[in-house]
Amino acid sequence: MKNLLSPLPRLTDWIVITLALTLAVLLIAPQQIPVSLYKLSLVSLAAVAGYWVDRSMFPYARPHQCRELMRDDLGLIFCAVMLRRALIVSAAMLAVGLGA
Repeated sequence: MKNLLSPLPRLTDWIVITLALTLAVLLIAPQQIPVSLYKLSLVSLAAVAGYWVDRSMFPYARPHQCRELMRDDLGLIFCAVMLRRALIVSAAMLAVGLGA
């Protein structure tokens, strides 16, 4: 249920913090803005690549297909599938972020 007291979208506070930190980098070291954008694009690309690696490695065990198992009291399988995808995507993002 949506919170009726807060008309702002989710993660608005994080967007404001990110914009403030980007502004601080722009004021302190403007030459670092292209580097930040480059790193952000690499991590975003790694997230997409990790997602597609998961889809290609496990074509018959996608989270949306395992959601039906929740009705049969097999929620542990659904949780495992979600964790598997999260681990693969995060490992890809970490590998690119570390420069491997």
